[in-house]
Amino acid sequence: MTAGAHFPRGAGKDGGLLVRTVVGVTEVSYVRLDAAAAAAMLDQLAEVYADAYGQVPGEDTGVKADAFRDRATAALGARNYELVTARSGDELVGFVLGYSLRQERDWFGGLDPAPEPGFTDERGGERTVVLAEIEVRKAWQGKGIGRGLHDTFLGGRREERATLSANPVATATHALYERWGWVRVGTKPGPPGAYYREYAVFVRPLWSAEGS
Repeated sequence: MTAGAHFPRGAGKDGGLLVRTVVGVTEVSYVRLDAAAAAAMLDQLAEVYADAYGQVPGEDTGVKADAFRDRATAALGARNYELVTARSGDELVGFVLGYSLRQERDWFGGLDPAPEPGFTDERGGERTVVLAEIEVRKAWQGKGIGRGLHDTFLGGRREERATLSANPVATATHALYERWGWVRVGTKPGPPGAYYREYAVFVRPLWSAEGS
């Protein structure tokens, strides 16, 4: 993967770096933003998150939304934080956010099956980027927005690999990640207060690891 591949660049909204693509007849703009800009957008991000999930039978939407806001706020202080937004005109239709993984975060703690020696070594926090959240408004799903966010975010990173965690029984989502080049490496217990008791963990090599 090459940073910004196939996306012409320009000046972005809120002073970020803009890349563009087209969905049908609607132009969608992708913009990279830092933690300071993201902090001012937390209400908008929470709105997109809630819209993306909607009402799911058996789930407390309010609890999930509150948990998202807590995660999004905590992430702002992470190393090499980045937010990528997708907009159609002035409408925020999706976003992805992530950051570099610190060794002390113990992201892979309790991973089952146990990884090979050296797998969890973060080499000073330069080895892995966490793709922490990726959301697209319900009406915009299935139009390539998620993939555009995914590729734009990962294309701008300099780490060797990426990781994410997901609902362990969301098989359709898992299949999507696998089509995008992710490999499930196991399951780990959720931290105290997490929405799920355990999470599926995925890893994906990045272009920098391939010497591109």
